[in-house]
Parts: sequence; structure tokens; C-alpha cells
Amino acid sequence: MEHHLVADVDVGVFLSSGIDSTTLAGFAAQLGGRLRTVTLAFDEYKGTEADEAPLAETVAKHYGAAHSTVRIGPSEFNAERDRLLGHMDQPSLDGVNSYLVSYAAARLGLKVALSGIGGDEVFAGYPSFRQVPRLVRLLRHLPGTELWDRGFRVVAGPLLARSTSPKYAGLFEYGRSFGGAYLLRRGLFMPWELPNILGADLVQQGWSELKPLAHLERTVAPLTSDRLKVSALELTCYMRNQLLRDADWAGMAHSLEIRVPLVDWRLLQELVPLIVANGNLSKRDLAKSLRKPLPASILSRRKTGFSVPTRLWMAPHEGPRPSRGLRGWARFVLAHAAASP
Repeated sequence: MEHHLVADVDVGVFLSSGIDSTTLAGFAAQLGGRLRTVTLAFDEYKGTEADEAPLAETVAKHYGAAHSTVRIGPSEFNAERDRLLGHMDQPSLDGVNSYLVSYAAARLGLKVALSGIGGDEVFAGYPSFRQVPRLVRLLRHLPGTELWDRGFRVVAGPLLARSTSPKYAGLFEYGRSFGGAYLLRRGLFMPWELPNILGADLVQQGWSELKPLAHLERTVAPLTSDRLKVSALELTCYMRNQLLRDADWAGMAHSLEIRVPLVDWRLLQELVPLIVANGNLSKRDLAKSLRKPLPASILSRRKTGFSVPTRLWMAPHEGPRPSRGLRGWARFVLAHAAASP
């Protein structure tokens, strides 16, 4: 933390009500100096479990931080929408939240901010740490062959897709190994769905060149611990290719440097032997190492994740003008794109 706080300007902390960012704020306060924190809030979440502002403000006061809660609504989002998508460059599931919290920090004059990215991947905070090993244990010893597993997916896929997730059709084909089970857990579209989205030739070329399933299996091959296998997959796939990429472009869009202390290689080097020796090491153990403990309300809070109410901002009404909500805007853009030569 001391290393990541080195700067010629104030270093802020993206402060949510989760253990990752609140622990970072605690360590920053412990090292002294001026602590600035920023929390993103939405009126749509006010009074609900998704509203992170009240607990974040409690933590900021607890550690004596100069705190700012920035409320973002649909008007600000619509004003930034085209710029956001321009900087995003390619689709992302998490990019909007990274962009908006960077936008909020830049509005406050911050040039450097700390993010809690990496906490879930290192300290087993995701459901995948339970789900992936459980699925592999369940299916690994069930009878079956590669041909039978694939045949089940081909026959059952169209039927299951009508009533539930198409992923269930691939349980036997992919769920017997950590790489395959992780693909089922994290994949947005399953391999057999891609030709209908991207075209069969492009998909065939992509799978031949990238070999994603083989890459996932190689990632976990040297590891014996179930927890370390999932951690390696989350760190090298989801975090590296999505979360860190989002933080990169979203921060740069606002001339903001986002630092990620929980991904520091020195920290990981020290933690891996501890995790091997104690497979139950958690984020709460990290929080307990603070000299001034976190408030009990943070430690007892259920994990909710960092969400943005974009679904609520998608107005249900239609209209010819793209300013009438996200749904009308998206249809306007798609219609004009389709009409273009």
C-alpha cells in the first residue's frame, strides 16, 4: 500500500461498501497522510441493499477520510453515453461501472485512485470458487464418453434452450474438468451458440487459433489445490481480460490512473504459500490485519457486487428520437446502421 500511495498528487480510493475497498481505505489511513475517498451512488438504489453510499460514508468517517458521494442519474449517463461507448471500443459487461466511477473521481479533481480489483480473485470471493469444484467433483466420476457427452448436448440443447439456460446441455461435455466447468460458469455464449452470432467460418477460425478450452486446461494443469485452480482461472481470464481492461480504458478516458494494490505481484508472491497452507484464507482475514478494525456492519454485510442501474435507465417507451431512453436509442442506432450501405 505504501508503494501504491506514492504520487505527486492526492491518491483517492474508490470506496464501496465491500471488504476489498474498505480494507484498502483502512490501510491507506493507517499509513497516514490525506485520505480521499469517492463513492458512486444512484437514486434508483436509495434505501435498498444495492445502495452503497451509507456504509461507505460510515467507513470514510471511521478512518477520517475526506469523502465525496457522487450521485449519477440517467441524464448524466445519457450525456456521457456516446463518449463511453467510443472509449469502450469493444463490448464489456463491467465497463459502465468503471467508467462512471472514474468520471466521478475526475469531477472531484483526482488524478490517481486505488481500486479493489483482485480481492475476489485472490481471496475466493466469487461463487465460482464453490461452484466449479463442486461441478467437477459431481461429474468427473459419472460414466460417459466424449461421444456420449457431445451427443447429449446436441440432442438436449434445443429442448433445454426453450425453458432454461443452454449451458445445461453442455454439463457432461464440459463439466468434468476445471477448464470446461469454468467456461460454463463464465462464458456468456456457449461454443455451439457462436455460429449463429458471428458466423460459422469466423467461429471455426477463432476456435482453431485461440483454442480457449485447451488454454484453460493448461492454466490449471500444474496446480493441485481446487482453490488455486479457480483463482488462476479468474486472475488470468476474467480479471485480466475484462476487469483490468475496463479499468484501463475507463481511467484513461478521464485522465485518471487506476492502481490495483491487490494485484501487486509482491502481494501474490507472499499470499500463495499462505493459501496453500490455509485453504480457508479469506478477505476477512486481510481485514483483520488492520490496526483499526473495519466497522462490524461491513464485515457482516452480504456480498452484492458493484452494479449500475442501466436496466432501469432503459426506458420502456419507444420513439423516433434516440434521446428517449436507452432502448429507443439502441433501436435508432441499429435501424440506421442496417440502412447504411
